Amino acid sequence: MNTRIFGKTKLAVSEIGLGCWQLGGADWGNLEDARAFEILTAAADAGVTFLDTADVYGGGRSETLIGKFLKQRKGTFFVATKLGRMPDLYPDLYTEQGVRAATEASLKRLQVEALDLTQLHCVPPAVLEHGEIFDWLRRLQSEGKIKQFGASVESMDEAKTCLAQPGLGSLQIIFNLFRQKPIATIFDEARAKRVAIIVRLPLASGLLGGKMTKAQAFGANDHRNYNRDGQKFNVGETFAGLPFEKGVELADELKPLVPAGWTLADLAQRWILDFPAVTTVITGASRPEQAAANARVSKLPALSGELHQKLGEFYRERVAGFIRGPY
Repeated sequence: MNTRIFGKTKLAVSEIGLGCWQLGGADWGNLEDARAFEILTAAADAGVTFLDTADVYGGGRSETLIGKFLKQRKGTFFVATKLGRMPDLYPDLYTEQGVRAATEASLKRLQVEALDLTQLHCVPPAVLEHGEIFDWLRRLQSEGKIKQFGASVESMDEAKTCLAQPGLGSLQIIFNLFRQKPIATIFDEARAKRVAIIVRLPLASGLLGGKMTKAQAFGANDHRNYNRDGQKFNVGETFAGLPFEKGVELADELKPLVPAGWTLADLAQRWILDFPAVTTVITGASRPEQAAANARVSKLPALSGELHQKLGEFYRERVAGFIRGPY
């Protein structure tokens, strides 16, 4: 596993991380504890050291499982969590006391004395623009409760708002072959300010795995069923904001560009890693073998300039006009 330096720190983290939303067992279908530990173990065995979670994933279940795993597994891991989407804060109940309580709860579930990174979890743009919430995070940092703070955002306008905040350690963004806007809007500034870029939804909720059909069925408690048109939260978090059927068509169109011996998922993740501004890619996994396969992408060679050009043209000509939601 190749590593990259995380922002302004001297810490090296795996360039392929593990997104742990699915470990909550609430938005990606059911997931038993035993399977969750198998996924975490497979990722760690493959060299993954970066784990991304949030307090709202399963109402704390994802954090709790990671905390138990860290007590059992030897090694150095970097755990990034998030706050701001639980009902005691979201959408308009943000207070310093509430943010502090959320931090203390995450510390307890993860069984650590200080959080490696806490991120504002897609909080409303007005809260980011007001800026007071960043002062609360700085106080928690000064007290040693959190080592770094960052923000997970929906749009590039929100990303720019956060980049203006002193001390910002990271930005988590949606970035994949179907959502290429960050390249021209924030990557240069993030690199100049040494702000780590954490990429979520690298496979566009599975579309870029290349195995879905228009007849695909998802469980009742899978956001790819209940949020595919933004019924519950930002539509961009599901299939990267594309209508599902169109997303399947576009993924199929990409298959002829996949290098021999690779999968579409390999291509999609390698493309992201080819951008130096990216620090780590937090691909999710619902099975241990998926976690291992994702980790192997770290060792694949960079794509050619010609292929990058074709993929950029594909986005501009075939994809961009279909994206919905804040971007």
